[in-house]
Amino acid sequence: MPASNTLKTASVLAFERKLDTSDALFSAGAWDNRSNSDAWPSVEIREKSVRGTISNRLKANTSDPGRLDAAIQKPNLQTVDVATLPPEADTLRVRFTLRVLGGVGKPAACNSKAYQEKLWSVVEHYIKAQGFSTLAKRYASNLANGRFLWRNRIGAESVEVCVEHLVGGQALKGVVFNALSFSVRRFDPVPEVHSRDLESLAQWIEQGLAGEHHLLLRVTGFARLGFGQEVFPSQELILDKDSSGKSKTLYHVAGIAGVHSQKIGNALRTIDTWYPGHVPEELGPIAVEPYGSVTSLGRACRQPQDNMDFYTLLDGWVLRDKSPPKEQQHYVMATLIRGGVFGESDKD
Repeated sequence: MPASNTLKTASVLAFERKLDTSDALFSAGAWDNRSNSDAWPSVEIREKSVRGTISNRLKANTSDPGRLDAAIQKPNLQTVDVATLPPEADTLRVRFTLRVLGGVGKPAACNSKAYQEKLWSVVEHYIKAQGFSTLAKRYASNLANGRFLWRNRIGAESVEVCVEHLVGGQALKGVVFNALSFSVRRFDPVPEVHSRDLESLAQWIEQGLAGEHHLLLRVTGFARLGFGQEVFPSQELILDKDSSGKSKTLYHVAGIAGVHSQKIGNALRTIDTWYPGHVPEELGPIAVEPYGSVTSLGRACRQPQDNMDFYTLLDGWVLRDKSPPKEQQHYVMATLIRGGVFGESDKD
């Protein structure tokens, strides 16, 4: 295609996210009363003041036992937020909604008509050749396995996830999964008992991404943790620490403990197993990001020098008609579903 020889990336190029999640809110009750969970009370945030001990790494020149004893005698007073189940409740309920939007690959903003047309031709070819089935199945798996529960999933005795298809605020149909029967390291094999329900959920998401119909899902996760056990909402990033006076501030909505929508979205898009050096037993799937960023490890799994980052793959595909391998095509499309600002600056 001759035009591709002079085609340049648009300087203004932005995509809206296509998996639009709400905040997830916490409530608590008894495991055997899950069918009546709408009546469960909300989990609230409360403050707690504690006296901590000196446990940080000391400076290399601090070898005087007397100085260490003196430091230990100083009170390390802290005020922290905490969230727990009530003494009579053994189960945490986490609920959020998910909208799946169509129009994948169509920019929300683009100042180059030629680039937009070429990009859409690439996306259209992918949709005809591959469809969204692979991506939809992975998104569905991250709902079924309860990854969105984050730390609340770890060590739970039982975890159940219910996903309902809402129309006009009413649940038309739903599927239920035993989340602990799914691996969070691998997407295959799927537990046989859940294969049909997972396929149904994946088809809903696939049709939503294809724009075939409006899709709103209500997702409810139940984690049986134990009576009165601590639960883990999102932790707030306080830029002005002097103003809060607390060493840990937890997220809440009108006093109800919850998880940020961004953190729920991160769990859903943790589907990238196509990055270089992927080993399921080690890092496992990572969240779809332009450079494969894993902030908890301070690591970028998709380095530009490996030609496996989003920008290198996208430019080769759109500007130079160089189709990436099938797995990397899935990754590029998943990044467009993630959304973001991907324009090329005119400045050096």
